[in-house]
Amino acid sequence: MQTKFTELTDSQWEIIEKILPDHTPRKHSLRCIVNAIFWICRTGTQWRNMESKYPPWQSVYYYFYQWSKQGIWDELLSVFVSLERQRAGREAEPSMVAIDSQSIKTAPFISQETVGIDGGKKIKGRKRHIAVDVTGLLIAVHVSRADLHDAEGGIELLPQIDQKTNRLELIRADGSYGGSFKDLVEGVYKWRVETGKRPPDQKGFIPQKGRWQVERAFAWLNNFRRLAKDSEKTFISSESFLRIAAMGVILGRLT
Repeated sequence: MQTKFTELTDSQWEIIEKILPDHTPRKHSLRCIVNAIFWICRTGTQWRNMESKYPPWQSVYYYFYQWSKQGIWDELLSVFVSLERQRAGREAEPSMVAIDSQSIKTAPFISQETVGIDGGKKIKGRKRHIAVDVTGLLIAVHVSRADLHDAEGGIELLPQIDQKTNRLELIRADGSYGGSFKDLVEGVYKWRVETGKRPPDQKGFIPQKGRWQVERAFAWLNNFRRLAKDSEKTFISSESFLRIAAMGVILGRLT
């Protein structure tokens, strides 16, 4: 995986350009706008500290937020995930996903209405709920207050998962996703839920069948400095940067 920012190649841009809306002539090229957004995600720099070679930060942020509201980042990620799965010799849509959550601290200026305390991990901030395929590619994402129970956050992922694949048969998760979550998945969506727990006599990270890919996905995402803390004022922006980072992981593999 790439560990430093590089601008989009012609072939990478060709994939993105087909999905972006509104290709009317403008002062700043969309390719330059997208490069600037990926640069922000990788480096973690504040919008106002945008490098001078890119358009003014106000213009870049405008497109970032508009595309977030329009679901463009989600659409782009779906395309990249399908391409990478096929490149690896798999079906375009997954038949199994694994879900988990990650509690993350927030920047000081974030509204307290969007912040909670994860009592188990003793973190004040937000919680990232994600679903990944068997290779660790991001399928669905939901950001909430850190005090939201994992099962409730997992329920928010289900409509996204349902839109992304017609092949799904199995969801793997830990024991916190039992109860109402499992009942809903198996009763409404007709998918199986397989849950497991870490052995009580073992501490630290213990790889578990079908679920270690989620931890690897979080490790990949943590390489993007914009995600070191949640610095976004809205949940939708937080989710967009997670999708952009996930695309960044894939971009280095596609030609």
